[in-house]
Amino acid sequence: MPEENLPEEPAKDPQESAETEEALEEAEEVLEEAGEEGDKDAIDRELEIFQDLQRLQADFVNYRARVERDRGVERQLAVAEAIRAFLPAMDDLTRAEAHGDLQDGTPMAAIAQKLRAAGEKFGLSAFGEKGEAFDPEKHEALVQNPSEEVTKPVIADVIELGYMVGDRLLRPAKVAVSVPADK
Repeated sequence: MPEENLPEEPAKDPQESAETEEALEEAEEVLEEAGEEGDKDAIDRELEIFQDLQRLQADFVNYRARVERDRGVERQLAVAEAIRAFLPAMDDLTRAEAHGDLQDGTPMAAIAQKLRAAGEKFGLSAFGEKGEAFDPEKHEALVQNPSEEVTKPVIADVIELGYMVGDRLLRPAKVAVSVPADK
């Protein structure tokens, strides 16, 4: 029978299976109505219905994948925005630590550690260290100092750390840069 030549794809979803069965039943009805003299037209119609069903099923699978991908992107954006709101507090804690105001064992040091651990849980990482090569994609140069000791731009001092969540830049590091002096 010509139906045996049609490719069969196993349905992954009960709804998809029901739609496939409906399409096949419709195709069989078309075949019966056409009778023997219209077999070729009926087979062509059945094939067309089957192909339409396959396209519809592929569209649905693509739609579902796109929605899942978009959900992931939206989640990352929401996490980044929430963390961005905490960056001024992180800066204050970093300054307090640099001035010796956060000593081990104090309640404020414990709070700072918990805030940093919470940020790390979501992929927050700080960057920008003295001596690091200057990268205009990640660093914002607030000051440039000519120096004969360097051959390429290097971070001389960090004014504010930069932050990233995963590979997304939240804020560039604000730095002072030593640049090669003109000879």
